[in-house]
Amino acid sequence: MNFTRPDGKRRVVVTGAGMVSALGRTWESAFAKLKAKKNLIKYMEEWNHLDKMNTKLACPYTEELPKFPRKKIRGMGRVGLLSLVATEDALKMAGLLDAEGNSIEEIKNGRTGIAYGCCMGSMQALSDMVSIVDKGDFSKVDSQTYIKCMPQTCAANLSIYYQIRGRVIVTDTACTSGSQAIGYSYEAIADGRQDIMIAGGADELSPADSAIFDVMGAASIKNSTPEATPAAWDKNRDGLVIGEGAGTFILEDLEHAINRGAKIYAEVAGFGTNMDGTHITSPNSQTQAIALELALKDAGITADQVAYVNGHGTATQHGDVSESNAVYKVFNRAVPISTTKSYIGHTLGACGAIESWLTINMMNEGWFHPNLNLKEVDAECAPLDYIMEDGRQIDAEYVMSNNFAFGGVNTSLIFKKWSN
Repeated sequence: MNFTRPDGKRRVVVTGAGMVSALGRTWESAFAKLKAKKNLIKYMEEWNHLDKMNTKLACPYTEELPKFPRKKIRGMGRVGLLSLVATEDALKMAGLLDAEGNSIEEIKNGRTGIAYGCCMGSMQALSDMVSIVDKGDFSKVDSQTYIKCMPQTCAANLSIYYQIRGRVIVTDTACTSGSQAIGYSYEAIADGRQDIMIAGGADELSPADSAIFDVMGAASIKNSTPEATPAAWDKNRDGLVIGEGAGTFILEDLEHAINRGAKIYAEVAGFGTNMDGTHITSPNSQTQAIALELALKDAGITADQVAYVNGHGTATQHGDVSESNAVYKVFNRAVPISTTKSYIGHTLGACGAIESWLTINMMNEGWFHPNLNLKEVDAECAPLDYIMEDGRQIDAEYVMSNNFAFGGVNTSLIFKKWSN
């Protein structure tokens, strides 16, 4: 077996993953809901008092979170806890925890690092901190408040919980937090700087996140029909819906994984990322396309070899048009494409990791989910093969997952099916 790529860099594989979203925590749970075309958006009655916010839609994670030792999670807000659940599941899947659930030596020897991001930490803790400036109120603040809301809250808390002593990369780049974490982790291993990387992103649900898009006129207000939205690429789409969750990948040097007998789920074949450099919130299809091209170049393949694209698909007016044109510019054909956000909304910092893991599993299953709520493609969107109806059977060797974020951050990941 060749453990290096043609460019001499080490090959990187996925040996475990965990996700927390309304689709569930396992691929089996998610697969059943995707096959059933289950839209999980809800009307949030607890937001009714926010009369100045038009949208009342979201996609919360409603299952009770597992219990962890209280002393070890004192510095975690909900976003930290979501990242912990996903990471615990990922490490278990990868066989990197002992019988008591503790980190094995390979996690603690300095050759394992972490890359993790979110949008802005725990909102409740942030609100408590602001109360000091706003009202001079110190009553809600304790020694852990800042730890819960600091930008590196997920990465720092996870590193301490699992005694990770390798490098840390904090990817707080909004909607590309999870995908950049995977990409930068892949590069760290490929370059020989680490053997294993724990990579992912998380975000908790807050009405403040929905309000951000609401004031921009980019949030869906189909409050009476939650199941009918979001509707990416549809001519009658009216905006995005915020969700919550977390996704964690275990990435590993191929030789290292083989030597320890790890199960391999896919190979990370390529990664591309760049900045638009033009506008803080309005995407640029030209630079988005370059990010996709960078990923293809890194993977050493052509666009014709990619069988499916998991799109960012926010269902915003300009976002969908820009993304679809970027994809068409690179592929120059009607490549099959769908977006997971039509099931669980936009999980912000988590979406890149959750959607990548689902894309890998669909590749291994040979079936790709359709776009929900897509009835008539907007004429301004590029002529791609928008998967509709009951999903699509595709024998794919390579798949792509794309994400784009405020600040003009673009990412593209390419995964290759693993075969011995």
